[in-house]
Amino acid sequence: MSFSRSDLDYMTQALHEARRGLHTTDPNPRVGCVLVNDGKVVGRGWHQTSGGAHAEVLALQQAGSRAAGSHAYVTLEPCCHHGKTGPCTTALIEAGVSQVTYALRDPDPRVAGQGHQALSDAGINVRYGLLEQPAAELNVGFISRHLHGRPWVRLKLAVSLDGRVAASDGSSSWITGEAARADVQYWRARASVILTGSGTVNWDNPQLNVRLQERGIRQPLRVVLSSSFTVDPAARVFADPETAMVIGCIDGPGKQALRQAGINTRMVAVDESGLDLSVVMSELAGLPANEVHVECGPALAGNLLEAGLVDELLIYQADCLLGDQGLPMMKLPQLKSISDAQRLSPAELHQFGNDRRLRYILTDTD
Repeated sequence: MSFSRSDLDYMTQALHEARRGLHTTDPNPRVGCVLVNDGKVVGRGWHQTSGGAHAEVLALQQAGSRAAGSHAYVTLEPCCHHGKTGPCTTALIEAGVSQVTYALRDPDPRVAGQGHQALSDAGINVRYGLLEQPAAELNVGFISRHLHGRPWVRLKLAVSLDGRVAASDGSSSWITGEAARADVQYWRARASVILTGSGTVNWDNPQLNVRLQERGIRQPLRVVLSSSFTVDPAARVFADPETAMVIGCIDGPGKQALRQAGINTRMVAVDESGLDLSVVMSELAGLPANEVHVECGPALAGNLLEAGLVDELLIYQADCLLGDQGLPMMKLPQLKSISDAQRLSPAELHQFGNDRRLRYILTDTD
């Protein structure tokens, strides 16, 4: 399909609206809508919270009677099913919108082309595919959950220049500076789940919460992996038991102690190395969880990567050296040859004073 320069401009504006929901819409997709009539924007909307009005409905409300005959630019195919709200296709049709251009086809099987068909059957001219990639990048977890049955997994690591995450005594606090640590809070905030292992909880006792004060930001579920549920119920990660969970595979006194403290527990299948991480991710998808932000030790980091369950690497590198006795960033099987090395290309490089953030995408966003 061919698109004009003005089409590109209006969809760019719709994407800007969608990004406003980056930290608030979970587990729903981030969607923006712009309504244009006679060359002028008459309505804007973005999906703000799960259960709230969708972007199209908010844009129609703002446009009022000016929605009749307008062109809607939407970042995701309009929904056509009854959920917590009514179908956006019906709202667009009843408002008299004459044309709809959307960026990304909805992977939710309740929509998946059916929204497009409903609009077309009503005589509305429908086009799609404009700025599809940025719309997909905004909803990588939503897409992964519906197409692959698991969340998008983002592994965050803070490392020294020589690739160590802790000194030889295990101390790791504040490898990076304040600006880099503040940036991590925004990545935590966009996630459905913050995931770690019991070793990290028992050794570092982190909170793993979101410390931003911005309006609408909610606390993601904190999930701790522990095969035998051997985690201290008084750990800081369980400060709010309602937003925490421990996943394990061996029943026993550890699980009982956690449940007595009001902490949610969940049993999953066992594989040869303990917890079956693929099953863990399927369980998280069913919550539902779109994006999983992982902050953990070298063993779990290596296991996730080796299992092919890491979609994105978020590496904060500081200008310091911790020596060859420090803990490595992840534990991986020994390579037989340099030809077996996995080559990565950074998708983004951002500087924070003397620290830098390197972001690698390991999985297609389609």
